Amino acid sequence: MATKRSLFGTDGIRGTANTAPMTVEIAQRLGQAAGLYFMRSQNRRHSVVLGKDTRLSGYMLECALVAGFLSAGMDVILVGPLPTPAIAMLTRSLRADLGVMVSASHNPFTDNGIKLFGPDGFKLSDEVEGEIEDLMSQDLSARLASPAQIGRASRLTDAAGRYIENAKASFPRGLRLDGLKIVIDCANGSAYRVAPKALWELGAEVIKIGCSPDGLNINDGVGSTHPETLCAAVREHGADFGIALDGDADRVLIADENGNLVDGDQIIGLIAAFWKQHGRLRGNTVVTTVMSNMGLEKTLAENGLELQRTAVGDRYVVERMREIGANLGGEQSGHMVLSDYATTGDGLIAALQVLAVSVETKRPASEICRFFTPYPQLLKNVRYSGTSPMGSPDLAAAKAWADERLAGSGRLVLRASGTEPLIRVMAEAEDEALVHEVVDHVCDVIRAIAHV
Repeated sequence: MATKRSLFGTDGIRGTANTAPMTVEIAQRLGQAAGLYFMRSQNRRHSVVLGKDTRLSGYMLECALVAGFLSAGMDVILVGPLPTPAIAMLTRSLRADLGVMVSASHNPFTDNGIKLFGPDGFKLSDEVEGEIEDLMSQDLSARLASPAQIGRASRLTDAAGRYIENAKASFPRGLRLDGLKIVIDCANGSAYRVAPKALWELGAEVIKIGCSPDGLNINDGVGSTHPETLCAAVREHGADFGIALDGDADRVLIADENGNLVDGDQIIGLIAAFWKQHGRLRGNTVVTTVMSNMGLEKTLAENGLELQRTAVGDRYVVERMREIGANLGGEQSGHMVLSDYATTGDGLIAALQVLAVSVETKRPASEICRFFTPYPQLLKNVRYSGTSPMGSPDLAAAKAWADERLAGSGRLVLRASGTEPLIRVMAEAEDEALVHEVVDHVCDVIRAIAHV
């Protein structure tokens, strides 16, 4: 029985580079344990696809993982900087046993992380991650490869081209982006080569920002965590669309031709309605998280569509999608999972679906990207040190008070961050003043509990 996970969080392992758990020793140990876990059959060679984003620390962790996998007897296919969804796609395409992405997604360059994908291209379950952690705690020396069975490392030179063609194949046949001026912001991250090229090959005039990584500037004032940069560039260049990806390109935000931001809820609503119109939305159901706006849920229901909510994290969205057979899910933050084309969030493919709606309907972004009127929503983060306040009776009482105040007109969501010592407090309701009252009160209670 697997022990409780301590290394793996909601999206793999993540932390400050060169500090536990993001050290050479732990990465090498992870390579050995994951390699041994997936080498179930001894009558063939086993392989892992290994990609990364553009962080300086990626070189260090990549080398440590390679050493671990090779010592376990697993061959390593290196693909360099590519989006996270590209690693999932290549893992399936190459019939690899495992896929690994070295990235901390939207975090600053000082952080890094490691995400694992199974041979089916899906992120590993909590149970499998727990079993790998168990292996990491054991003495593996007797199970490592003999000198003749040590793995080999090679580089896949056409990896970027494979991903570009896969992304382009998601765009409806017969449509083109000719005549559209598009600003693409790649956050100085892993999509800096592939995303602009895919858009250009489909016919767009492409204006690139956040496409000059230097190892230290990923997500630094650019990308989906700083969408104001994209919005300003759209206005400056008179563009028709703006697309902002994050550091590993598994999430996306859009800017319309006026430089107004479009969040993930609006994007998923637009795609859902368009797919339903074309008979492509399985089960007339969309999967989102507890953070998605109530306005989205209401408007989907008015269009005969059901919204199902999960815990925050695209892995939980994907799990529910697989359970019910849905092919569209996502998060307000911009993770969009379109399972007809990808097994995980893919910012570029989601953006291409939005562009397809504009091209087919001949309507500008400002018209198609306002699917619903959002309820007033407020999210605040409260940082703490020491024990998490989440189990406090005082916080439970504050939540009960908030639920009573919001009864019938809104909701409160409390959740602990999976990567930082933060409590996220979100409320929404038709009455904006009530939203502020509830969030401010609950945040004050958390600060009092945490003595901050």
